[in-house]
Amino acid sequence: MVRDTLELDSSAKINVRGLNIWYDDHHAIIDNNLQIRKNNVTALIGPSGCGKSTFLRALNRMNDFIDDCVTKGSVDIDGTDIYRTQYTNVNNLRKSVGMVFQKPNPFPKSIYENIAYGPKLHQMYNTKEDLDAIVEDSLKKANLWKEVKDRLHDNAFELSGGQQQRLCIARSLSVDPQILLLDEPCSALDPISTNAIEELILELKKNYTIVMVTHNMQQAKRISDTTAYFHMGEIVEVGSTKKIFDNPNHRKTKAYVSGDFG
Repeated sequence: MVRDTLELDSSAKINVRGLNIWYDDHHAIIDNNLQIRKNNVTALIGPSGCGKSTFLRALNRMNDFIDDCVTKGSVDIDGTDIYRTQYTNVNNLRKSVGMVFQKPNPFPKSIYENIAYGPKLHQMYNTKEDLDAIVEDSLKKANLWKEVKDRLHDNAFELSGGQQQRLCIARSLSVDPQILLLDEPCSALDPISTNAIEELILELKKNYTIVMVTHNMQQAKRISDTTAYFHMGEIVEVGSTKKIFDNPNHRKTKAYVSGDFG
C-alpha cells in the first residue's frame, strides 16, 4: 500500500500527504499519499465505492459541502496546503482548481451566460468586449466554438450531451484555472462524444494539470500519463500508466486491471 510518508516533490503540482477523510464514522480515505505532476493526466481507477471521487473532491475542498465530513492531512498545491486554517478563500481555490462532473450540468442559461458566469463572479473583465473575448477563447479551448458561435444566446440545454460536457469544461476554463478535476466525464456520453472529450483532454494537458476519475480502463490507458489504483479507501499502487497496466507490482492491481474483479 502507498502509505509511507513521502518527501515533498518540488516538481509536482499537487502533493497529497497523509490524507484521511471520514463521513461520520466511515473512514473513506485512509492515509493517502500521492504526487501529481504538472501538465500530466493522472487517472484514478478502482472499484465503485473505493474512494476515488472523495479523493478527487478533496483537491478543491468540495467535500466541505458534505455534513459530518472530516478531513485530516495535507494537500499542497504549488507549496500551499489548502487545508491550513489560514487558507480561507475557497472560492479562489475553486477558481484555480476547476471541476467537471459525471453528468453534464450546464446552468439553465444561454451558452454565452454559462461561460460568462465565472468571469462575472470573479470580476475578470473591464468591458463587454473583454467578456466576449473570454467567452470565445474558452469555447475555442474546449473545441466547441465552431459548433456554437452562431447560437450563443440559445439555451445550453439545447446542446447534445457531448456538447454540454464540453460547455462545462469551457465554463471551468473561463476563470483561468491551473488544474482540472474530471469525475468520470465521459460515463454519460456516447462513443463519438467520448472520443471528442478524450482528444480535448490530451490537448488541454499542454496547459493544465488534469486529474481524472474513470471506470473505463481502456480510457485510462489511452489518455493518462500516471495511474493510481484505489481499493477500499487506500491507494494500493501508483505508477506510469504503462507500468500499472502492463506490469503492476501489487496482486490487487493486477487482478483489477486484468478484469478478475471490480
